[in-house]
Amino acid sequence: MLKSFSRSLSKDKIEAIVGKAAAAEDQEAAWNALSPLVEAQRNQRAAATSLVRVVRDQVLDVDRGLEVLANVFQAYEEDVEMLTKIGCAMQGARDIDDLNSAPPDHPLFRDIVARLSEHAFTLRGSEQEEPVQNGLSTAARMLARQHDEVAEQSYRRLVELDPEYGAYHYDLGLLFKTRGRFREGLLANQRARDLTEEPREAYEWNLGICATGAREGTIALEVWKRMNQKIEMGRFDLPEGRYPQCKIRLAERPLAERTASNDSPGLEETIWIQRLSPCHGIVRSVLYQDLGVDYGDVILFDGAPITYHTYGESSVPVFPHLATLIRNKYQRFDFAGTQDEAGRLADCSVYLDRDAIVYSHSESFQILCASCWRDPDLDHKEHERTEKHVVTGRIAAPAETDPSDLLSMLDRALRKREPCRIYSPDLCEAAGQTDRARIEERRFNMLRNN
Repeated sequence: MLKSFSRSLSKDKIEAIVGKAAAAEDQEAAWNALSPLVEAQRNQRAAATSLVRVVRDQVLDVDRGLEVLANVFQAYEEDVEMLTKIGCAMQGARDIDDLNSAPPDHPLFRDIVARLSEHAFTLRGSEQEEPVQNGLSTAARMLARQHDEVAEQSYRRLVELDPEYGAYHYDLGLLFKTRGRFREGLLANQRARDLTEEPREAYEWNLGICATGAREGTIALEVWKRMNQKIEMGRFDLPEGRYPQCKIRLAERPLAERTASNDSPGLEETIWIQRLSPCHGIVRSVLYQDLGVDYGDVILFDGAPITYHTYGESSVPVFPHLATLIRNKYQRFDFAGTQDEAGRLADCSVYLDRDAIVYSHSESFQILCASCWRDPDLDHKEHERTEKHVVTGRIAAPAETDPSDLLSMLDRALRKREPCRIYSPDLCEAAGQTDRARIEERRFNMLRNN
């Protein structure tokens, strides 16, 4: 139970409380440390202001941050300055690294946008307008695609009010990047960089991502080289270097490809990619679900990991899907098969030509609960290890691969993998072997049903 405070907290006391919360080892300790401010905020403006700053600085988790901001909003809903501070702090009350999540359902987001929109209109041209627009733009951007027009108008107004302030151009470029407007984001981030005396890593990152998304490979290469990346021009007329594989949380509808009326990520799946640069790579998992992107496609991802997956001694970052740059439209054929030990069917891929692959879903695809998926301490190497003798999955091959040649290669690979078997009626049908397709369909269905 929170203690009641009958007198105001001094400035030094408030700062000491904030410092203790920021240094806390866990969320519970931070929350307990802040209890005097939580109790005092309704009657002491300085306490409320410090709490908003704590949320902005992400000292608290999203749920508690939202609780704090909602309470401050309720106590100061007629205070324009406080509403502005809350607007600026809204990105601390949402997991912004999980870029493709649906719009937040907490009413505070919409309430603060509505109130700040009113004040931005009535205060236009006054000294108070600029901070109000600052809070409004941030809060509107947090609502996914629901208030894009408000967010863009607000960011553009800030640039108009102070055109020489690089941070406003960067913020506008950030909006454009997350909305898939990469060329506009490129120009805004270039302007932000030009206006800043000392290079800022965030500006460079967003410039590099926007240049890659806009397919401006020369500009992207210049950016990554300035950031001391070992990288040169490579495939797809984009920069390419040697990077360890990483994982991507693919979305059926990434934020950059959504609209206000269809503003959810749809199906999602975490997959492996061959990373070619700091922000793009080739999908190296054959997807279990139909997300409109699959094996062999080239995707753009954002620079801030959502989480990390642990594999033994290795920590693998999981990045959010930003956009799909190239859809290579690989052929895909379902299969079911049997193997004498784990991984034997997947090993057939080494005998296939031209980037074709046998990809086992029953050995590699795991549906994890949200807390499990986000847990960086879970050892995914152990979690995904399984001994499957009946295997289901997909065979993928480039669009130009002749199905007859692919089937012949697969047959030769299986002869080297006795007693393993693969049954793919769709591949047999595509190869023109109708009789074989009927036989394999019976065996395929029997294995799938079992």
